[in-house]
Amino acid sequence: MNSKTSLSRRRFLHTTTAATVASWAVPNVRAQNKSGTKVSLVGTGPFTYECDHGFGQLPSNLKWGETHGVTVDGEGFVYVKHNTATSGLKHQDAIVVFDPTGKFVRSFGDEYSGSGHGIDLRKEGTEEFLYLSSFWGRNCVTKTTLNGEIVWTTSLPWESGVYDEKKNFVPTNVAFAPDGGFFIADGYGSNYIHKYNKDGKWLKCWGGTGTEPGKFKTPHGLAWDNRKNQLCVCDRANARLQYFDADGRYLSEVTNLLFPAHLDTRGDVMLCPDLHARVTLFDKDNQVIVHLGDDAEWRKLVLDGFKIRSQPDKWVAGKFVHPHDACFDQDGNIYIVEWVTVGRVTKLKKVG
Repeated sequence: MNSKTSLSRRRFLHTTTAATVASWAVPNVRAQNKSGTKVSLVGTGPFTYECDHGFGQLPSNLKWGETHGVTVDGEGFVYVKHNTATSGLKHQDAIVVFDPTGKFVRSFGDEYSGSGHGIDLRKEGTEEFLYLSSFWGRNCVTKTTLNGEIVWTTSLPWESGVYDEKKNFVPTNVAFAPDGGFFIADGYGSNYIHKYNKDGKWLKCWGGTGTEPGKFKTPHGLAWDNRKNQLCVCDRANARLQYFDADGRYLSEVTNLLFPAHLDTRGDVMLCPDLHARVTLFDKDNQVIVHLGDDAEWRKLVLDGFKIRSQPDKWVAGKFVHPHDACFDQDGNIYIVEWVTVGRVTKLKKVG
């Protein structure tokens, strides 16, 4: 890392016991009940999923805050990062790990209490690492092992010349370049994308606030789209996806989104959790396959003062409130976490 990057090898593991729709893709929800926690079916045809809103049972010493990030490792273990500030507990672990059945495995990262946001995973050689984006108060990205051992922490890239205060750099998520480098989205700060090499050296940035191509309003999530060999950025408040080459040159965009939050791909399918109450699957040409949980009337309720995010008694099976992150596992199942005050983790088990 460069001279502005703080290095640490401090271990912080804390283990506790215990936009055209494809012909088959008409949005569909077949809920067996009206509970926000019971199992229902969402999707249609080959993209039908059993929807379990109650995935991941916490031990008694932990309590969900806003569930912000989710990723799955090579063995199928599910890592959830939450903002503990909304849980009512002052300090608790911000990363919680479950096995594929939802059984609690361990938790760690109490120093991220109150600042937990993105969690992205990459395999480097034979080992997997987490890249943790932290917002208010920490304003940094930290690389750790799967057990929470810190490899490095990087904060505001002063050398970029686009910042005058640390508070203006608020990273939200990380994407991984094919050459071993990575990109950091300053999604809640100054609307820049920063590029680093494989050694963590800052190389360049692009973007800034605006609506024209190459500019952003909340570049919240991003991913290297292997289908196109391009970087795709969720330009959330501009309701679009923007594509760039590895050097930040604007290439194209995808519209007809609501409030795209992050991305994941599996084969020819791209997954996009949309904060405005739906989850979208795109085909290799970025045509919509299906909007999971899409319901205009439900969305009106969700967006009416954002009150329902704090009212779990009003949540409906097969409907989403505020999907904030989502990812595939190796079997094509989908895990979704939502920006709701009491947290929610949903597993979509592929049955189609």
